[in-house]
Amino acid sequence: MRVDYLGLEAFVAIADYGSFQRAAEALSLSQAALSHRLRKIEEDLGAPLLIRSSREVSLTQAGQALLPEARRLLKALQDTYEAARAGAQNRARRFAFACLPTVANSFLPAVLHGLQQDRPDISFDLLDIPVTRIVEAVRSGAAEFGLTIVTAELADLRIRPLADEDYHLFLPQDHPLAARASVTLDDIEGLAMVRISSQSKNRQLLDIAFGQMRDRLRWQFEVQSATMAMRLVARGMALTILPQSALSMAPTALVSRPFDGVRLQRKLGVVSRRGAPLSEGAAALLQRIEDEMQAHFPDHLRISADPRSRPRG
Repeated sequence: MRVDYLGLEAFVAIADYGSFQRAAEALSLSQAALSHRLRKIEEDLGAPLLIRSSREVSLTQAGQALLPEARRLLKALQDTYEAARAGAQNRARRFAFACLPTVANSFLPAVLHGLQQDRPDISFDLLDIPVTRIVEAVRSGAAEFGLTIVTAELADLRIRPLADEDYHLFLPQDHPLAARASVTLDDIEGLAMVRISSQSKNRQLLDIAFGQMRDRLRWQFEVQSATMAMRLVARGMALTILPQSALSMAPTALVSRPFDGVRLQRKLGVVSRRGAPLSEGAAALLQRIEDEMQAHFPDHLRISADPRSRPRG
């Protein structure tokens, strides 16, 4: 048997106010509608709940037995409803976005700190994941937008370029090439190098930029992540080529140097779903990211390169 919550609400209101008129006003009902709800629950229960006289309303024995349980049920329902509504409001303020790990570590913290200072009500989930997973996170709705490497336009997604980032040579501080302001590909020919797996978007971009030169380099090691590549470099086992922002994640024993004579860059941008408007919080953050990247992205990379700001390892 289903529970007649509207009937229970009418019964409790009449019992609490001691008057059909006042109960009807409290529930924003007509007295006829209130009386209908009361009759319906009495018919369902098979017993009268109230005795109505010209002067007062009193409870029958069945009404006295039902009243405390009816109050408990209505209170539990109200608490559940309020909790659900509060949860929906919190979810409306909380959002998820995806970002390349290198960018998340070097550039994003300052932007997120500014957002927290101005909008302490906003909560978010940051998915710092590889580029291959960012598109799928946005496409599936797991992230409202993603900061990633710009590639070919996708029919179901919108991509907006924001900034270019150079690739640098990563090497130990005591390596002879570290004394130079910049290096060339000829400088590293014959030296032990470590590169990322061929499935990496960074690897694919570098292969295209190197052209035939990539076959002249001595790729002694291949690993799956930039973090592992930098650890091998820190051990003096090899050198590696990574986006400049990766230095924010590097051990303090490493430095990076730009290249001369070849253009090694990746284009960073934001990817979002076409026809799917961003939540208010996500839109506020994305605007800050776009403004900051277009105006100051290289400056952030220089700051992140300061050894004092990088993790030890």
